[in-house]
Amino acid sequence: MKKLYTFSIWERAQAWMLKEILAKEGIDCVLRNEQLSTAMGEIPFVECYPELWVIDDEVYPRARLLVEGLLSTSGQDAAEAWICRHCGERLEGHFGACWLCGHERQEE
Repeated sequence: MKKLYTFSIWERAQAWMLKEILAKEGIDCVLRNEQLSTAMGEIPFVECYPELWVIDDEVYPRARLLVEGLLSTSGQDAAEAWICRHCGERLEGHFGACWLCGHERQEE
């Protein structure tokens, strides 16, 4: 068993999503420390960070590539802000539709 990734306390949801994505790819993994945030202060804070561990060492390289790919693309949409052609509202890249008027994003 190998540690694949350590998340911050605020990334627990992301940790669970990556675990589920890996499971759908047939990669068995476990989350450790995901419930320890309530113990922060009683134990060292770095021991409270959620960790994603791959059970089978042989699939670790594949899991690493998948996670690196997912994490490297997760911020790209947010960086590409867009302007709604219907109402002119400026939106962050992760929105597929305008939150103000409801019109869908149109690719240029």
